[in-house]
Amino acid sequence: MCKKTAAGIRTGLVFAVALVGAADVHGEERPSLGLGRQATEAEMRAWDRDVSPTGEGLPAGKGTAQEGARVFSTKCSSCHGTTGTEGPAPRLVGGQGTLATKNPVKTVGSYWPYATTLYDYIRRAMPFTAPQSLTSDEVYAVTAWILAQNGIIKIDAVMDAQTLPNVRMPNRGGFVPDPRPDVPNR
Repeated sequence: MCKKTAAGIRTGLVFAVALVGAADVHGEERPSLGLGRQATEAEMRAWDRDVSPTGEGLPAGKGTAQEGARVFSTKCSSCHGTTGTEGPAPRLVGGQGTLATKNPVKTVGSYWPYATTLYDYIRRAMPFTAPQSLTSDEVYAVTAWILAQNGIIKIDAVMDAQTLPNVRMPNRGGFVPDPRPDVPNR
């Protein structure tokens, strides 16, 4: 081993030991650095709104693909194109049958295992320029539009907290459950 490598390893070990020493391993409070503040209970509840594959956590509301086409056109198409296949953002539509090929096209319609994940992602992160600005009805409608564009649901299907978890995504069987005993299988 060269001297530079040995010195680098020693430096890395010293740094790692310093990090462990600085960690709060005994539950002791560390002095404040004067940055930020503790989040309030209300602020934490506002962010605690995940949606499970079974639909737990879906809010009230509803939407259809026809309604979603209007919302998508005004709030999503600048990034995803008018049909969901253009860019500059990732493609949302198409790709079915390509996952086992040399050039898989991973889209909502070809890759995602649960329709509820689509709702959850849109609600949290879209539109890119104004995350969390869509109403529940708008999110259900855009979700319905993307699912209909991929041929997964009919154009007039109503998506809501009862119907969305029942949507069978084409690649649902393409994922394996997490085998860790502390992770619930849904």
